[in-house]
Amino acid sequence: METRLCEFCLRSGVLCSKCREKLRSGEVSELYMKVAKFLLDLEDRYPLIQDTALVDVVEEDGVLALVVDGGDREKFISYGGRLLREVRDAFRRRVIVIEAGGSERRFLEDLFSGQRILTINVIWLPDGSSETRIVLAGRRMNEKRMRALTEIARRVRGLSLRVEYA
Repeated sequence: METRLCEFCLRSGVLCSKCREKLRSGEVSELYMKVAKFLLDLEDRYPLIQDTALVDVVEEDGVLALVVDGGDREKFISYGGRLLREVRDAFRRRVIVIEAGGSERRFLEDLFSGQRILTINVIWLPDGSSETRIVLAGRRMNEKRMRALTEIARRVRGLSLRVEYA
């Protein structure tokens, strides 16, 4: 698996000067380092993730978002969800997998997986900023999880979301 840190540094726990600088500057977080090491340890049992790239790890209010390279999401959610259950159990957080590249619609479908998106609109505000309005079908998500997902969208893609239900 490709990560932003050296594989040797992750496996040994001793960081080289480049990786130490990435950690110090905030380019990668302690959480990213822990999740990347955990996933590297799982590569033997889940060989599909050997050819993937972990771009970022974002945690917000009990939701852990694994941001992976384009096309790698399917590899993470395969295995009948066993891989994601192991990550969930190890970090005690709900886990979602999001692709870094791609369209905004695809990003939102990954973010709100399990819910059907009816419409996505962009609302232009008088101050020149914009807000993305999403209308979902089905049962309402609890408020705490909704806040976590909208914050993850802001941190990963810079999107300001307004979520409604039909």
